[in-house]
Amino acid sequence: MVVVSALAGATDTLLAAADAAADGDPGGAGPGLAALLERHAGIARQLALADARDALLAELETARREIDRLLGRIAHEPDRRAALRDEVASYGELLSAPLVTAALASAGVAARHVDSRHCLTTDATHGRANPLLPLTIDRTRAILTPLLDDGLVPVLGGYIAATADGVPTTLGRGGSDYSATLVGAALGAEEIQIWTDVSGVLTADPRVVPDARTVPSLSYAEAAELAYFGAKVLHPKTIQPAMDRDIPVRICNSRAPGDGGTLVTARGTVWPRGVKAIAHKCGITILQITSTRMLGAYGFLRALFEVFDRHRTAVDVV
Repeated sequence: MVVVSALAGATDTLLAAADAAADGDPGGAGPGLAALLERHAGIARQLALADARDALLAELETARREIDRLLGRIAHEPDRRAALRDEVASYGELLSAPLVTAALASAGVAARHVDSRHCLTTDATHGRANPLLPLTIDRTRAILTPLLDDGLVPVLGGYIAATADGVPTTLGRGGSDYSATLVGAALGAEEIQIWTDVSGVLTADPRVVPDARTVPSLSYAEAAELAYFGAKVLHPKTIQPAMDRDIPVRICNSRAPGDGGTLVTARGTVWPRGVKAIAHKCGITILQITSTRMLGAYGFLRALFEVFDRHRTAVDVV
């Protein structure tokens, strides 16, 4: 089973188009969208067999018209913008997954594209939706198990999902690896592999520390902590579904498949140098709150955190 991301830059282009439409200029991102769709068409011409190529090019034309229609709606339906923005963003994966399916078919692999919105079910928190696990597990098993039993390789787009009644949602930027662990956990996979552009989790951000090294093994707790506090190789929520089912997660480098990468398991291993890795976040807001009403009173922190809850603001450290 394969879960894929959008092409590099595709989600940014689609969200920029949605934002331009919200600002009253639905055609403003036209050149960027045209270039994006042409990139997909070029890949289809290179990778797909003749029959699949024609179908992919027809799909791209349908997608072009549908995206234009959605951008028009964003401009004129302000109350629906969050949901429509997710629907526009979903086209990154809706277009990349068929390309991967066609490439696998060209290589002799029996693959089938599956719209992951039929499997991954979430609440209606658009832009960073939360999975509804029982529904996700039931739907994923019902759709994918028969394909796997028939020897087919399902190919799903990551990052995208839908509410129980079919309204498209997204899991937040970088959510494709989260999608992979959700699907892998639902199916009881023996191992979940995340293929990225670095050789696993590194001891530090290589953009800051050029000689950062691969950490060969981590526990679930260590990986989740590093992801939450800024390690870009993983979506912060990725580890939880695998941890719940005790499924190892291996993080590999698609550009250097021979590298060992990082294996994340329940126990990990002791690191002989003491500190395994360092993560960091930029743009942190620090609040210092003082009030005489705190003295001898109860419920102050509860009232304070209710404000954060209303505005859906995550608090890192208290």
